[in-house]
Amino acid sequence: MSSTAIHLTKATFTISAPDIRRLPADSGIEVAFAGRSNAGKSSALNTLTNQRGLARTSKTPGRTQLINIFEIAENKRLVDLPGYGFAKVPMEMKKKWQKALGEYLEKRECLKGLVVLMDIRHPLKDLDMDLIKWAAEGDLPILALLTKSDKLSQGKVSAQVLAVKKQLADLNANIKVQAFSSLKRTGSDQANAVICDWFHDENIEPLNEEVIIEE
Repeated sequence: MSSTAIHLTKATFTISAPDIRRLPADSGIEVAFAGRSNAGKSSALNTLTNQRGLARTSKTPGRTQLINIFEIAENKRLVDLPGYGFAKVPMEMKKKWQKALGEYLEKRECLKGLVVLMDIRHPLKDLDMDLIKWAAEGDLPILALLTKSDKLSQGKVSAQVLAVKKQLADLNANIKVQAFSSLKRTGSDQANAVICDWFHDENIEPLNEEVIIEE
């Protein structure tokens, strides 16, 4: 493990790109954030980096239309991927977003960890499972963040986390499940620690498997 500490709070916006051809060189380590367009992905990024305005948030789901890159150290980047699923946008635009998402996941060799964000009240929908299964088959470490945990009682939060862990256990993969709330910062320290560990791991093999995320 590198002795250089990684701090997500150092994240700075680098570029927004419509596809992988406009991204920085495919080197170093990237940790990507993916989830349905109403899962609170931008809010989670802002909470984990302790920067209120790093990722743009909106009351209208689906505002993340591009691949957004945030550098936290030399050759170490956080990646905010286009949301999938819920967004009320024209189908042609939705297909364009999904193509950018699929291309990134399929071809980006510096991708070393995937954070999948799901509303804790509605986890593991079909597109979520497709994404998690693909990552598991490629031995990509996964952090399943169950967002908006402040919407449930502590008892229900614990029950949901346990249920998701049980459902994902069959994949026999490197998957961590964490309740998370951007409002109350629940789970932020634990998620931060997992992500920083990924940035220190230079030995994770890159993926080259095909992934298709379709509506």
